[in-house]
Amino acid sequence: MILLFNKPYGVICQFSGEGRTTLADFIDVKDVYPAGRLDTDSEGLLVLTDDGRLQNRISHPHHKLPKVYLAQVEGTPDTAALARLAKGVKLKDGLTLPAQARAIAAPHWLWERDPPIRFRKRVPDSWIELTLKEGRNRQVRRMTAAVGHPTLRLIRWAVGDWTLEGIKPGEYRHVS
Repeated sequence: MILLFNKPYGVICQFSGEGRTTLADFIDVKDVYPAGRLDTDSEGLLVLTDDGRLQNRISHPHHKLPKVYLAQVEGTPDTAALARLAKGVKLKDGLTLPAQARAIAAPHWLWERDPPIRFRKRVPDSWIELTLKEGRNRQVRRMTAAVGHPTLRLIRWAVGDWTLEGIKPGEYRHVS
């Protein structure tokens, strides 16, 4: 069984957590587990399954399954910043793998976030799309900060061929 869940901001990627909003507040299906994680302050696609082999194929870095992220960042990355993201960024835990990185328009389908991101009159923001084939802790946030454009909002749009399309925040869909 495979579930695609649109994880809202502030939800932790586990089924228990005293006093916190968890997956159990949204998903009533038994014996499924997240294949990978999203930080509490990130939103978007989380794949859950009852198949351990599939869970490993999705989450283990050895398989390099592409994951697409949409990041609202501080400032407007120039060609050089996008090229650095694409080439790989040196972080404290080593050089990231090459990624696909491009500037995009703000997604037209985007939902409101609660709480909204901070707004600063003097600092513009923009959106980039990053496709990664690894999943280090807070990797997109660390990469964008390393090139001078801290992430304000982060949404995972796709894992492999699965996307968020048609799934509202807090909802999930069964796939075959």
